[in-house]
Amino acid sequence: MFVVDTNILVYAADADSAFQAPCKNLLETWAAQSSAWYLTWGIVYEFLSVTTHPGVFRVAWPLAQSWRFIASLLACGSLGFLIPTERHAAVAAEVFREIPHLRGRLLHDAETAVLMREHGIRRIYTRDTHFHRFPFIEPIDPLAGA
Repeated sequence: MFVVDTNILVYAADADSAFQAPCKNLLETWAAQSSAWYLTWGIVYEFLSVTTHPGVFRVAWPLAQSWRFIASLLACGSLGFLIPTERHAAVAAEVFREIPHLRGRLLHDAETAVLMREHGIRRIYTRDTHFHRFPFIEPIDPLAGA
């Protein structure tokens, strides 16, 4: 079980990225597997935000195109979503006590980390080095050495 971070989705979607082929291949592999892999709704909305923003995504997509990309993932039987449970506030407070220096943009990553801890998932496929700040997470850069 693992989570796939926004940047892997964005690379898979970006025809101009040198990382599109390996990331797209990973998504296709994960979509075809029977074991579970996960996203969060925060990751989905961040993907939508990046891919539709002309100042961020190289060639901004219309929202409908970005949503079609997500919809294709939603159709995968092995994809699940991490959502807050009744323990979410307690787990968040625990993480914030353990890592008190979190602020600003790191809080988006913290939301993902809290959900991962809440659901007992340690591994995240990401190129975002900020996840190394969470000692209970195992970030994997699938493009390391590529």
